[in-house]
Amino acid sequence: MTVGARDKNWRYRLAAERGALAAAVIFTIMFTVYGAAQPTGLSSDVVNTAANKGALLALVAMAQTVPVLTGGLDLSVGMIFMLTNCLASVIVTGSPAMTILGIAGVLAAGLACGLANGLIVVYGRLQPLIATLATSAIYFGIALALRPQPGGDVNGDFADLMTRSTYGVPSSVVLIVGAVVLIWMPYRNSTLGRAAYAVGSSEQAAYMSGVPIARAKLCAYTLAGLFAAVGGLLLTCLTYSGEARAALGGDYTLNSIAALVIGGTSLFGGSGGVVGSVFGAFVMRTVGDLLVVFNINPVLQPLFVGVVLLFAVSLGSLRLLRVRNKLDLYR
Repeated sequence: MTVGARDKNWRYRLAAERGALAAAVIFTIMFTVYGAAQPTGLSSDVVNTAANKGALLALVAMAQTVPVLTGGLDLSVGMIFMLTNCLASVIVTGSPAMTILGIAGVLAAGLACGLANGLIVVYGRLQPLIATLATSAIYFGIALALRPQPGGDVNGDFADLMTRSTYGVPSSVVLIVGAVVLIWMPYRNSTLGRAAYAVGSSEQAAYMSGVPIARAKLCAYTLAGLFAAVGGLLLTCLTYSGEARAALGGDYTLNSIAALVIGGTSLFGGSGGVVGSVFGAFVMRTVGDLLVVFNINPVLQPLFVGVVLLFAVSLGSLRLLRVRNKLDLYR
């Protein structure tokens, strides 16, 4: 590869990740201000607490991002997150062997929920918005059957492993990095991952090019269920219980959409990625932390989140207004 070709490749990559880089810069500034306002500074406990709170939304935002890349939307990710939380509070207990089986069961449940969404969207030919709105009600019913009242338990050693810091590095951050490296990156570079971007950019062009549209969408929704299930596991480890609460699932679903927009993923599909969504989620969580340290009424948090979200959407819209072809976004 020539030097010019390498430079062009790097320019393309930087352009493709522009939204993620912007979200990372915003988060860094906000978190630095938050740390400076803390009486104890950015101590290990402060960082760990912030990381644990942000990781929950980050995982749900990652779940939302994959279907959005195909031009869809998954309104059930919050309910899958809540369902797996309730399921984990039932089966991730007991001996180490039983705990491992329980973890596998929770992840399998998330995959099954995502697969069901994908089958309905692809072969049922329903709009993703309608299909996932219906399945979210089903998943909430199952969660409520598992946990009519908040309660349950989780293996203490596993919970400690998932929520502590080691040498100042929160386990939740390691979990996010692991999900990106072990799940997202192989998927992003696979045939189905590239197909998801192609479908989101132009489904008609993708079809004419022989892109496996059905498999790409099916894989995207299934992967969304897996990410949401990992988040449900983490929530169980943080709370040592499960709770079927409609408001909880709804809040995480809506906030996941906001996080991916802040992270630079287009709601029209075809551009973006989970890395930006992770930083977008941490931006949203840091807004709430800043309100606390500056003694601002937490009731005003939606106002500040809305301002940040509107700013992020406006920046993206200004660029889209000048684009006739989505490929221009990467020139």
